[in-house]
Amino acid sequence: MKKIIFLFIFGSICGLGAQELTFKKGVVTDSVIVNDSIQESFALYLPKDFEISKNWPVIFLFDEKGRGRQLLRFFQEAAEKEGYILAASNNVHDSLPISQNIIISNRMLNKTFQLFSIHPKRVYTGGRSNGGRLASVIPVFVPNIEGVVSLGGALGNVEVLSTKNMFHYIGIVSKEDYNYPVMLSDEAILNNLKFQNQLLILDDGDILQELYQLQKAMQIFTLSSMAKGNIPLDETYIDQSYEVNLIEIEKLIATKKLLEAEKLIQETQSVYRVHKKGDDLKEKLKSLKKDKQFKIQRRNENNVFFKESLIKEDYAYYLEEDVLTYNFNNLGWWNYQMEELKKFEKSQNEAERQMGKRLYGYVNALVDDNKDVLLRETTVEEALLFVFMLKTITEPKGYEAYLQIISMSSKMEDYGTALFYTEELLKNGFVDKATLYSLEDTALLRITPEFNELVTKYLNDARYEIKEQ
Repeated sequence: MKKIIFLFIFGSICGLGAQELTFKKGVVTDSVIVNDSIQESFALYLPKDFEISKNWPVIFLFDEKGRGRQLLRFFQEAAEKEGYILAASNNVHDSLPISQNIIISNRMLNKTFQLFSIHPKRVYTGGRSNGGRLASVIPVFVPNIEGVVSLGGALGNVEVLSTKNMFHYIGIVSKEDYNYPVMLSDEAILNNLKFQNQLLILDDGDILQELYQLQKAMQIFTLSSMAKGNIPLDETYIDQSYEVNLIEIEKLIATKKLLEAEKLIQETQSVYRVHKKGDDLKEKLKSLKKDKQFKIQRRNENNVFFKESLIKEDYAYYLEEDVLTYNFNNLGWWNYQMEELKKFEKSQNEAERQMGKRLYGYVNALVDDNKDVLLRETTVEEALLFVFMLKTITEPKGYEAYLQIISMSSKMEDYGTALFYTEELLKNGFVDKATLYSLEDTALLRITPEFNELVTKYLNDARYEIKEQ
């Protein structure tokens, strides 16, 4: 089937000058220019059944590195099924002040409203991880944002939330994500403030579940719009989506994922209370809470949360101390901690296994945060070198840290350290010889016999020939 092409022509009445814009339905358009005088753009997606005469819901998406097209492709399938326009900025970035990111975002919103007929009560923001955090801040400063969907990203700043500017928040998170306890805490805060909100739980490590939950989040926004009278009621849509939730609840109970079943029952009740009586859900929840296995799972999770909070406090304290003193002698302690996390991940207790993965994600995020601060604010190379060395312990397959250490050590003429981390890098599967031979400050290292022996050992062919005298 041929794709239908829409051609929009804007003249001086829009204040944009003569400009010709072409969009295809069902296809991501990568670089829609915001303004001829500003070098900003965004990626755009229009559903296949898009009609120019209809008012459309839109989700404005944010990625902390400005990867608009990449983010859009992830949300695309859900948006197609639920009938949402998507727009994702190519210019917001976590290196920019929040105020500048908000200004950039607002320009994208204004441009989208110029191009299309957008339903004024169906404007949303969203994102993944740190992009989701930014998406939750936007409605505080940009008016008329109806809701936020955040995948694996906690609220950006709970202190700026105001009951005078409320929005519908939907969080999506895995129990293995280090943001899970934080997002549970955010949920309690939103409940206390009377913000409409849901927290959807992912099956661990399942990409199809992420896509499914994104679609469900868009369904919830649509159902909420129906409840508020912003769009007509669709009884068939309501019944079908409700039935899907009932089936999912039964599957969770059958597989003994009782905490997840309880959560889904509660969220289903909050979504459908204006559409359905929900007596069947009340009975399921009452029966579930009497279940002995449910009580055991709840107790295990609470115990794990307490233990996890203590371990996280230790990680934060010791990392701050080690960075301030660039305590290379403590790298052994960090290596021991990573071995302990591996034990958690092998535990027979599911709650402990999930905790182990959350802690692994937490410590890596903590190291990355310290690295980013040091790169922006310090000239103390020893502190930065320590953080990169720690990163090779917390994430052995994170090759960038090894490369930085090799470069920095060579600059300091510490070739023993540079050679050690070269071998560790190659042991862990690095095969990009061109990058290895073009590292900054390694000119002398690269011509040493020891370096080329390592390259020959792991990659078969060194650039420089090794001759014995």
